[in-house]
Amino acid sequence: MNKTDKTLQIITDETKTSVSGMKVVTPSIYASIFSKFSKDYNTVLEDEIQFSHDLLSQHCSTFLDIQKTTSKNVQNLSDNTEKALTAIEDKDESALNEVLQETRALRREIEALKAAVYKDELTSIYNRKWLHDQIVNSQTGLFLTSGILAMIDLNYFKIVNDTFGHVIGDKVLIIIANELKKSTYDVIRYGGDEFIVIFPQDVNEHEAFKVLDDIRERVLKKKLKAQDIMFRTSFSIGLSPYSTKDELNLILEAADKNMYEDKLIIKKRIPGINV
Repeated sequence: MNKTDKTLQIITDETKTSVSGMKVVTPSIYASIFSKFSKDYNTVLEDEIQFSHDLLSQHCSTFLDIQKTTSKNVQNLSDNTEKALTAIEDKDESALNEVLQETRALRREIEALKAAVYKDELTSIYNRKWLHDQIVNSQTGLFLTSGILAMIDLNYFKIVNDTFGHVIGDKVLIIIANELKKSTYDVIRYGGDEFIVIFPQDVNEHEAFKVLDDIRERVLKKKLKAQDIMFRTSFSIGLSPYSTKDELNLILEAADKNMYEDKLIIKKRIPGINV
């Protein structure tokens, strides 16, 4: 991925985050918001039609590859099932062992395929699709279980990008993702510099906040360096409990509101990125 592609990905993530809370998004609204962020990053698509064509071709190719792999795995699973039934009927232990080995290999392929579909390319944590497929009903947007959703938003991230460039910005995102993963809970990169952590229902709000606050304090102690300049990074936290059949969008709005209140507090304490 070249520099332009990375910048466009950031712009796209920020645009999607901006429209995620809207009930209705028309093409002109999306284009207007995308254009605003493009100006912020001094990015202009000189040949949008060609770029869109190339991007669509790339995604179609990836989709077809996934489709072919899925079809192959389904066929292999069907074949293994037939082999297993025959081996059981014939009491053929050798054939059963062969089916076992093939099934284990198939499971590894399926897990790799799931990882490719649900992994954020930059940080290697879950992506937004995982959240929409695994935590909520993909058709209705309603939660499948109960728990706590935590919204994480980096502070002064645009300053980091503007000061040191997107390569350093990407490294900061990776650092934050790795620290959040140490919580052992499910971590999702939701937008450009936004993350979500999902806590199960046996964790209360106080416990969830403490887990994330401890991570934040650990991150604040890290002295990062770019272009011989030392700087630090931090993030803000917003929690919202949810129950079965709650709407994802409403929970995200509640978490975002709480995160904004936390941001006001943390920014009084941490006024910038300087060490």
